[in-house]
Amino acid sequence: MIYLSLKLIHIISAIILFGLGAGTVFYKIMADKSGDHAAIAVTSRHVVLADWWFTTPTVIIQPVTGFLLAQQLSVSFSDTWLLGSIALYVVTGLCWLPVVWLQIRMRDIAVESLAQGRPLPSLYGYYSKLWLWLGVPAFFGMIGITTLMVFHNSLWS
Repeated sequence: MIYLSLKLIHIISAIILFGLGAGTVFYKIMADKSGDHAAIAVTSRHVVLADWWFTTPTVIIQPVTGFLLAQQLSVSFSDTWLLGSIALYVVTGLCWLPVVWLQIRMRDIAVESLAQGRPLPSLYGYYSKLWLWLGVPAFFGMIGITTLMVFHNSLWS
């Protein structure tokens, strides 16, 4: 029962992590493309909140439940698929950390410039492009991790 509970928590948190990430990217891109300053400010605030409320806990839950699952299954931490998953998780995390900082900066820029009645500065656009390009390897990292989790028994046997 412990194994199945851990597996359920691990899978649900992975769904939240991946799904929320895809959703926030979609809404932020759509708000930015709209050019509607108020929509950009509100969406930026919501993206930051979503990261704090949902993404951050799942970023913690994933390695904890993954470690406990590996122990439950007596998986060696030297197994290629597990090392690959851990490496991709680290790379994804290294992309995510600056993304969080960029989201907070973009939120602040959008909210401040809107309150002051100024257009969005070009810095916002630069940060937005950087945010998107850091998200690309993170997205493919999550796909790679999920692939390794599903197919690990058949990839190297």
